[in-house]
Amino acid sequence: MQVDADLHIHSRYSKAVSKAMTIPNLAENARFKGLDLVGTGDILNPKWEEELLRYAEKVDEGAYERNGTRFLLTTEVEDSRRVHHVLIFPDIETVREMRERLRPYSSDIETEGRPHLSLSAGEIADLANELDVLIGPAHAFTPWTSLYKEYDSLKEAYGNAKIHFLELGLSADSEMADKIKAHHRLTYLSNSDAHSPMPHRLGREFNRFEVKEATFEEIRKAILKRGGRRIVLNAGLDPRLGKYHLTACSRCHTKYSLEEAKAFRWKCPKCGGRIKKGVRDRILELADTDERPKDRPPYIHLAPLAEIIAMVIGKGVETKAVRIVWERFLREFGSEIRVLVDVPVEALAGVHEDVAKAIWAYRNEKLIVIPGGGGKYGEIRLPEEIRKAEIEELESVEVELPEEKPKQRSITEFLGVR
Repeated sequence: MQVDADLHIHSRYSKAVSKAMTIPNLAENARFKGLDLVGTGDILNPKWEEELLRYAEKVDEGAYERNGTRFLLTTEVEDSRRVHHVLIFPDIETVREMRERLRPYSSDIETEGRPHLSLSAGEIADLANELDVLIGPAHAFTPWTSLYKEYDSLKEAYGNAKIHFLELGLSADSEMADKIKAHHRLTYLSNSDAHSPMPHRLGREFNRFEVKEATFEEIRKAILKRGGRRIVLNAGLDPRLGKYHLTACSRCHTKYSLEEAKAFRWKCPKCGGRIKKGVRDRILELADTDERPKDRPPYIHLAPLAEIIAMVIGKGVETKAVRIVWERFLREFGSEIRVLVDVPVEALAGVHEDVAKAIWAYRNEKLIVIPGGGGKYGEIRLPEEIRKAEIEELESVEVELPEEKPKQRSITEFLGVR
């Protein structure tokens, strides 16, 4: 069976997270999104553990379910150098044991969703391996709280400790990460890091697993590439839409080349703000290969359905007008992932023709993308040629994009969906 999973989110016990991040809300919105499996996030927090056990039923070791949505036990922790790591636990007993083992090294493990630890990356990984917990760097390339913000290699960060995966983050995709040869042995996870349960946040990046069932053991085998289990698809934002894709000022978001940023000594000449190095430039600094592993699954670029609708009708992504159109699509086709990936564009046009055109454009990588940087998300725009065309004319429309489109395979190439 194939399982769509988002394994890195946060609960309402983490800072800057919506109070609506509850187990019931997550289960409901995961169903709307089309996710079969969601990481709990923040499971080291005892109050969040209590809520999970209250609102979800245990169906297997390490797997819980509410209204058809499965949950795996996951968390994110911050090490002594403010680098973040994702952990996936085999069962609740291991969660409790790790909480006790970490208590002497954390002043906020009882109160914070994402606890800070006075341990190095290697020490956390050693403990995870001792307890059979899966571990990997979270959003490995972002300029804040990431592995490559602080280190130049996996070896420098983790020493000889074993890690099991690398999380790409919103500003990178598989092709970018594969420019570093040390990554080729690792499975990539594409997760949302959602701070809100809304479907334009939850599942905005997800992984498609090929497993026998949605359990920890099956997911573990897939991440470790064992027993025929595997990830068959990573799906996520075009990396240009990420907040830190390009080098830019973190105050006014003016974009700079790496050479300009260095010349300005990382201080924005326009507003005096701090210039943050973009993910693209950071990866190019570290790149040591143009080869790619033969077993790397495809990465498909997505844009959340609500953002596509908002772009088309010219309203805010959380407005009632956008919600009405979004609900019409879900009533007709069942989930957001089906609308974005699977349903033919002719059928989508029966709900909203202009939105169907925009979905066709993103499937064929013909949306205009204005890259993000400095903490500001990128933007998508529908070319006028596509907006004016009839549905049956889309294949023949010539579109001139303002910059080179991503090299990743499009959805139409991968699934044959038009």
